[in-house]
Amino acid sequence: MAIGVFDGLHRGHQAVISQLRELAREYRAAPSVVTFDPSPASVLAPDDAPRQIATIDQRLCGLEALGVQRVRVLTFSKALSSETATEFIERVLVGDLHATCVLVGEDFHFGHNREGTVGVLRAQGARLGFDVVVAPTHGDGVRFSSSAVRNALAAGDVDEARRVLGRPFVVSGVVEHGDRRGEELGFPTANLGVTDEQALPASGVYAGAAKVSGTWWAAAISVGTRPQFYENGELLVEVYVLDFEGSLYGQQLDVAFLARLREQSTFDSEQELVDQIARDVAQSREVFTSTAPQDMKLLG
Repeated sequence: MAIGVFDGLHRGHQAVISQLRELAREYRAAPSVVTFDPSPASVLAPDDAPRQIATIDQRLCGLEALGVQRVRVLTFSKALSSETATEFIERVLVGDLHATCVLVGEDFHFGHNREGTVGVLRAQGARLGFDVVVAPTHGDGVRFSSSAVRNALAAGDVDEARRVLGRPFVVSGVVEHGDRRGEELGFPTANLGVTDEQALPASGVYAGAAKVSGTWWAAAISVGTRPQFYENGELLVEVYVLDFEGSLYGQQLDVAFLARLREQSTFDSEQELVDQIARDVAQSREVFTSTAPQDMKLLG
């Protein structure tokens, strides 16, 4: 089994899961993952916790697609954080999951006050009958990491986020009712409900794709506060799904960011805004059409 948050399931995580499957074949065991929800950082230091790249549902779907057969999701809490490293090993890894081999990163820490290290895990493994393997770091000049994805998104660089993730960045949420500004302009948008903990690309307009009932459609996406209409508006993710007809209210929508088109702007007239949106939509169609089929397949 491998242990970690696995936020985003980027290319480094994918390499670890590949190593996990190889070890599972060697040990004749089920490739398994122990993960946490919410993340430890959001419980222990909520003011400084990084925003999440993927929801727990996205992580579970991704792990299954990568060949993980069993996932144990631990609800992280202050009580769990007070458990010693030895108690965690005895209760979860051995008592509940019957570990034969545990795969972790070289900087892995766990247990009360992060007292658990790879050395502690190995010592306890020798006592309790499981092996420990340390996964190497992965990257192509720069380490693949969740932090690298967040940094790229914060800069609006969805191309770099895509390079580290190995696929386009996807936000998932339920479509909520808005003030129908887009419909008034001739481009009805779906307002995506996202939590404050969700990592998002920097404010701007993006070409992308939206998954409706299992089918990906071209989409133009706005992330921002709509400065044309509001001085201090709330941050919204608005999605115009090209060629789609029908209501999206209440539906779960997956939205992929394929390319950044421009920054958020204000215009001298409503007509200028409408003309720019039309250009954004045309560009979004071009980007979606030119996206390689294999890249779309990676989205599921």
